[in-house]
Amino acid sequence: MAFNHGALDATLAAAAGDDAALLRELRSAFLESANRQLDLLKRARCDGNWHVAAMRLKGLAASFNAEDLLQAAEIALLAAPGEPMAIREVEAVLNRFARARHTHDPRR
Repeated sequence: MAFNHGALDATLAAAAGDDAALLRELRSAFLESANRQLDLLKRARCDGNWHVAAMRLKGLAASFNAEDLLQAAEIALLAAPGEPMAIREVEAVLNRFARARHTHDPRR
């Protein structure tokens, strides 16, 4: 999956305006929340817990226009609890975003 963080960056920048500190805080909060849901996915052993974590991840992605994360959450929703491929996909998206936030933030 090609990583496209443009819509996410635009959403965060629109919310933060000219406040670079707020932009960093929003990025951090987004990543923290997404990683929390990833952790819940990793620990889920039943359909219910897996589904709730994947839906929360999907909602977070939709709220921030994070299309790649939205797609990864959809993959997780269709997968069985603990499916390694689904977990790796979410991890990959979050890792790419974490790396990109350090290289694409002109206001840091």
